[in-house]
Amino acid sequence: MDRLGSRALFLFLLAAAAPQAAQAQTRIPKAPGYDQCPLGYVNDLGTHCVSPINYQVMPTNGQACPSGWMNIGAGYCKKKTLGIF
Repeated sequence: MDRLGSRALFLFLLAAAAPQAAQAQTRIPKAPGYDQCPLGYVNDLGTHCVSPINYQVMPTNGQACPSGWMNIGAGYCKKKTLGIF
């Protein structure tokens, strides 16, 4: 797939992934002190990260993730679904 086709597919996936729950997030700010995005998110080349999939995430604030959550890097935890991922 050429670059234009890949970009079009990415934009289509972003548009199709409308938020389904108030806590689900598709666009999150980069955590303070991080220039990269957490697992499952794409850098928008600005101050935010975007994902075509709705993940429930929260910042780690330098702490370990609580029970039921997993560290996805770049200063964020993701809520586990089905107890595994």
